[in-house]
Amino acid sequence: MHFNDYRISEDIKDNLDRLGFRKPTDIQFKSIPPILKGNDLLAIAQTGTGKTAAFVIPVLQILLPKFGSPDTSDVKCLVMAPTHELAMQIHEVFSSMAKKTGLSSLCIHGGVDQDPQIKRLKEGVPIVIATPGRMFDLVSQGYLKLNKVRILVLDEADHMLDLGFLNDIQQLARKLPNNRQTLFFSATINKKIKNLAYSLVQNPIRIQISPKDPVAKNINHAVAFIEMDDKRFFLERLVNENPKSKILVFVRTKVRAERVQKALERVKLESQTIHSDKEQNERFKVMQKFRDGESLILIATDISARGIDIPDVDFVVNYDLPEQTENYVHRVGRTGRAKMKGQAVSFCSKDEKALLEEIETYLDQDIKVVDIAKKDYKETLDFSPEDETDWRSLIDKAEEDKQARKLKKRKEKRK
Repeated sequence: MHFNDYRISEDIKDNLDRLGFRKPTDIQFKSIPPILKGNDLLAIAQTGTGKTAAFVIPVLQILLPKFGSPDTSDVKCLVMAPTHELAMQIHEVFSSMAKKTGLSSLCIHGGVDQDPQIKRLKEGVPIVIATPGRMFDLVSQGYLKLNKVRILVLDEADHMLDLGFLNDIQQLARKLPNNRQTLFFSATINKKIKNLAYSLVQNPIRIQISPKDPVAKNINHAVAFIEMDDKRFFLERLVNENPKSKILVFVRTKVRAERVQKALERVKLESQTIHSDKEQNERFKVMQKFRDGESLILIATDISARGIDIPDVDFVVNYDLPEQTENYVHRVGRTGRAKMKGQAVSFCSKDEKALLEEIETYLDQDIKVVDIAKKDYKETLDFSPEDETDWRSLIDKAEEDKQARKLKKRKEKRK
């Protein structure tokens, strides 16, 4: 099925065609028809599967009037997102898909002056994408009115719970009309998520994409056992061996992010950092430079792991393994987007082996190990330019060794 086959506005179809959308992904194919029918939705899908377009397309169609111009005087759709970056990304998708429809959207978040946001609300806007803090500020001040909301979208709901927004979401529900349509999207599902979802939706259509395979199949995973103090040398090596690649590096804390940047700076490698201590405008600039390819190395905490669509990331490096296993999925989901191939490389110290075991249990699969010979390890620490072994060949060799071990086991079973 193609987007041209859907019963949606020709303007929306033209926008989809201009943006390169031809055929729906699984989550889009399963979500769009029930949303158009007015059903509530509970959708669980791994990151990078096209969840944003899965609700943007039908929401725009629902808000289009059959005759005349759209009513833009009141907020008709409210999208709640956990982070500034994700809210901005959703806003950008709405804006690009709504061209020529007469519909517009507004992104509301903290860290910036609220006056321009208040001005837009006074002028009238039908679609608002908001983070919880600023949204409730504007509701309490009387600038954001929710009594005409027809559609509520909760995106990355599991991450909102991780950030402690449960009470905010419950408070929000009490301010909205009871007869609204609710669309609930999450990358993961557990008892807490289920309880929240079923307190908000009514007789929902439930969709779950690839529940047994939480990460995209076109991501090549590898782990290297590297001592904590040596990680910076191996990151330098990976960067030098892939000078034109876009590399996203995840660390555990804000302090670690700045330290890793300084370590790269000492060996004349330029990088940027993004974390919650940075001003919002600076975070936007950093993310934009990375998206545009002006900067090829971005060092991030998990604030950037969820739902952010960064094109053409070649490598995701887990410089520190995440303490929450689900964050591994969200981190590596920044590469291998759509039909692109991606590489996920994890540096695991002795102290992190328990975390690695938890991740493998969660994935229900082993991550292939890059065996680094003592000679190669030492040469990396000594910054030797003569080591011609690159990471891709090491990863490929690890895969070959894995297949060889499987074949050996099969032969032993036959005996």
